[in-house]
Amino acid sequence: MATDTYIPRTAVPGHLLATWGFTVSKNTLAKLAHCGGGPEYRVFGKKAYYTEAALENWVAEKLSPPRRSTSDLVAR
Repeated sequence: MATDTYIPRTAVPGHLLATWGFTVSKNTLAKLAHCGGGPEYRVFGKKAYYTEAALENWVAEKLSPPRRSTSDLVAR
């Protein structure tokens, strides 16, 4: 069985900043976990944990396609 490294929600903001240069707060992640739209996570006890793959997928979903102009249409 392959083992994933789980990143606690409190460490995700620093991980996203160091890895991709994006900022998101742990409070935003908690809100997205409640409302939807955030990265996939798992719970151990009372704490939420994310995998690197789940964070990478979420970042990829949030990024727009490359643009050359602000007038480029975004097809979603």
